[in-house]
Amino acid sequence: MGVGVVAIDHVQLAMPAGRETEAEAFCCGLLGFSVLAKPEPLASRGGRWFACGEVQVHLGVEQDFRPSRKAHLALRIDGLDGLVARIEESGASWRWDGVRRLYLDDPFGNRLELIDDEGGSDPGPYSDDL
Repeated sequence: MGVGVVAIDHVQLAMPAGRETEAEAFCCGLLGFSVLAKPEPLASRGGRWFACGEVQVHLGVEQDFRPSRKAHLALRIDGLDGLVARIEESGASWRWDGVRRLYLDDPFGNRLELIDDEGGSDPGPYSDDL
């Protein structure tokens, strides 16, 4: 029997301590995630876990927090234009990269990549230098 990766269970990003309210506003209010309960003893460490369907994002507190500017989370988005309208209304900073994909910074400076899922499985050429 072969062994192989079948899916990503979750992605964890770092966040600064005490900013869980901002994390919830961004992940739930803007991106449409729901809060997942963290098991003890992890809950007492701070941070938040989020889910949207099968996709999970965990934000863990890092005392010497520095945002990830190059490493990033990339999400396929159904209805990207509607999300862009919500992002613009929120005042969050974002940018296109020339294809149906945009980059958005979370409240802590971590880079997220949002890819239009209406274009099929191939989002086009990537530019990791952005």
